[in-house]
Amino acid sequence: MPENFRRFEVTDPFGRVWQAEFRWQQNAISIRHCDAVDCKYYITDGEEKREVVVALMHTDLLAAAARRGRQLTDAWCGRLASLHLEHMISTWEDMETTIVTVSSAALDAHSKGIEEAENKERERLLYAH
Repeated sequence: MPENFRRFEVTDPFGRVWQAEFRWQQNAISIRHCDAVDCKYYITDGEEKREVVVALMHTDLLAAAARRGRQLTDAWCGRLASLHLEHMISTWEDMETTIVTVSSAALDAHSKGIEEAENKERERLLYAH
């Protein structure tokens, strides 16, 4: 899981290292009339450059937030999107698509991963003193 969801590196199945840079996040209703949160990234392997938009459906976000007992925040959306982009690059799944809509199941898996990482960090901090 990237520690910094705004800038991170991922290795693809072909051994290339991609740098991902978060550019913006906004409600998709304003730009493409879709009830989603769009997170845009620029990615490059040093030669090839791409733009990828990770779309998080609003209803799926609300359901995942309710299941995890957390609020829907910009930071959480950014972390979810970065996890999905990391998955896309590492598996090369959906890499031919510019706008990728995250499935409900994938969103739930990413939210669970975030929750587990947060719990692990809390435990580490608790026992660090």
